[in-house]
Amino acid sequence: MIVRDVTRVTVLANVVVVVVGLVVLTLLPRWSSGGDGPRTAVVARPSVSASATASAGVPSGERAPVTATPESAKKVKANEAGLVPVIMYHRLLPKRIASIDRTPRQFRTELERLARKNYVPITAAEFVSGEIDIPAGSHPVVLTFDDGHPSHFALDAQGVPKRDTAVGIIYEVAAKYPKFRPVATFWINRTPFGLNDRAEQTRAVQWLVERGFEVANHTYDHPDLRSLPTKRVSEQIVRQERLLAKLGTGPSTTLALPYGSRPRKLSVAHDGKWDGTKYDFDGVFLAGAEPAVSPFAKKFERYAIPRIQSNGKHGECSRWCTAYWLDWLDEHPKKRYTSDGDPKRVSIPRKLRDTVASKRAGKIVVY
Repeated sequence: MIVRDVTRVTVLANVVVVVVGLVVLTLLPRWSSGGDGPRTAVVARPSVSASATASAGVPSGERAPVTATPESAKKVKANEAGLVPVIMYHRLLPKRIASIDRTPRQFRTELERLARKNYVPITAAEFVSGEIDIPAGSHPVVLTFDDGHPSHFALDAQGVPKRDTAVGIIYEVAAKYPKFRPVATFWINRTPFGLNDRAEQTRAVQWLVERGFEVANHTYDHPDLRSLPTKRVSEQIVRQERLLAKLGTGPSTTLALPYGSRPRKLSVAHDGKWDGTKYDFDGVFLAGAEPAVSPFAKKFERYAIPRIQSNGKHGECSRWCTAYWLDWLDEHPKKRYTSDGDPKRVSIPRKLRDTVASKRAGKIVVY
């Protein structure tokens, strides 16, 4: 929110929002997830209802369990074989330098649009594992940030995320829209968030992980992996895994490819070893393109997951960025992933029955 000195009422409203945001930061609960999907990093994360109750300043609690039925799924028009926007962000700058930069105001506006349209953030790891635990009738969105830029996360002297950083804005929007779960995925390199001191790096990473954010592998030096021999690709991945271990997180279950560039030997991006250390990712993410297929769908390619660049509709973005795709999903709601509210089941319209992967057969609800 941009504070403008116009009236005392406006100033008071801004103060209230800041106070509510601080309450959210203080009271967000921590809980660990489990599931039947592939290996998933276990991290503390707030539930949607917990965020809402915390922002109101009352004791938090999780949403009551929901058991999906054909009737309940039909009522909310659930489609858990639908498309999911995985949004790619880079730097947040007051004045954009590169085309992929966004201003804090643009980022805030996009998050508020998502919140109004009933999108609920999940992490990349949760998406890949199929642990999509959001309210019935809502839609998952994956907010991802590449490179660990200082504009993504920094704490002020009071230990609160700085205004106009990505994390600060995420919490600000969550305070305004309590159902908007404040989580995201940060894929970092050797100098996370511009910090050179190891203790400061550890403090930053732990702050995020303890509050449900995912911090994972974006390689050590951010090279174009296609230009490297296979052994060097593995070295770049392993060196970053070792750094993440020193920072108290990992092993990573997801990897974002620098520049979206795949190595010549495709498998080395998700499985490999170097200097005695192995890695094995559940999901590998590309650069901007289009919405991702549901992790429950037969067509889901876990080692080539597309993302959508956050941007307007100019030039190349006339078809490939968020302004276009979020409009498209609004105009084609039947194509979008809509939750049944039950993370243990996969609810779909009858005509989509054959699009779901066979391993989910025992958990499908059809209407």
